[in-house]
Amino acid sequence: MRDCLNIFISFFKIGCFTFGGGYSMILLIQKEIKEHKWLTDEEFLNYLSLAQASPGPMVVNTAILIGYDRKGVKGAIAGFLGSVLPSFFILLTIAIFFRSYYDYPAVRSVFMGMRPAVVALILYPVFSFSKNISRKEYPIVVAVAVAIFFGFSPVVFIVAAIVWGIFYCRHKLNVAKRKREEGLK
Repeated sequence: MRDCLNIFISFFKIGCFTFGGGYSMILLIQKEIKEHKWLTDEEFLNYLSLAQASPGPMVVNTAILIGYDRKGVKGAIAGFLGSVLPSFFILLTIAIFFRSYYDYPAVRSVFMGMRPAVVALILYPVFSFSKNISRKEYPIVVAVAVAIFFGFSPVVFIVAAIVWGIFYCRHKLNVAKRKREEGLK
């Protein structure tokens, strides 16, 4: 039961910093995982990829996956509740009080001040994960980053990746086929 409580508390803390969405919380999740020694970096990247590919908020999916990995269904429920409850309470509080205070310059300044912090929280994991990228992959990463910066649709990247993958696999198969044929001669 103590492990489930640790999972709940960890993801509750992470959920309290919801500004900026899931990508801004990757650093916080990674810190908690390392602190508790729940996963290796490679396992964390695998779970993060799975959480991004699954429907729903990435942080909630990650919390469920990690909770399930640690303590089964009870851990998944603890991770889910820990990641969702802070957002629920924050949104409830904002809905109750926000309308009457939004026009105050101090409130607007706070929200404007959060923007650079959110950008930093999003960029830090990008740079920390980039350490695992080989030199051959740098041009691809830079090209994708520039294209996203200039507003190209992610659909273009998905279609391009599919087409590139098809041609790459066909090329590899042809090379393997030629090697087999040369080996038979």
